[in-house]
Order: sequence, then C-alpha cells, then structure tokens
Amino acid sequence: MEQQGRLKKKNLKNPGNKGLNDFARYSGIAFQMIAVILLTTWGGIELDKLAKFNTPVFTIILSILGVFAAIYTAVKDFIR
Repeated sequence: MEQQGRLKKKNLKNPGNKGLNDFARYSGIAFQMIAVILLTTWGGIELDKLAKFNTPVFTIILSILGVFAAIYTAVKDFIR
C-alpha cells in the first residue's frame, strides 16, 4: 500500500507523463462536450417529432442550449 503511494507520487513528478495526462484530460472534456451537444440536439429532434412541428423549433433551441451547457462545463473543468 505504501509502495503504491510512492509510485503515484513518482509518476506525478515525471515530466514525461504530463503530456499524456494533459491529453487524456482534454480529450475527455472534448468527448463530454460532444455528448452534451448530441444529446440535447437529439432531444430537440424527438420533441419536434412529438409536437409535429414543420419547423425545427425545439431542435434549434435545445442545440443552442446544449452548446452553452457544453461550454460552461468545459470552462468549469478548465478552472479546476
């Protein structure tokens, strides 16, 4: 147990792992943003089908809200 703690500290101090850790962190944020935008857009499409609108009102509104929500979560993660 104590040895694992030393290995973790050693890996965190290794500058070679910093680039890989940053890549994993930022690619995770990108996938999270994509998921939020896709889910809100899909929800808008489904609501437009349910309401039987000719114009995609819910799709437009929810996709814009999804972009803002994705940006908000990304900025929140960047600050941390």
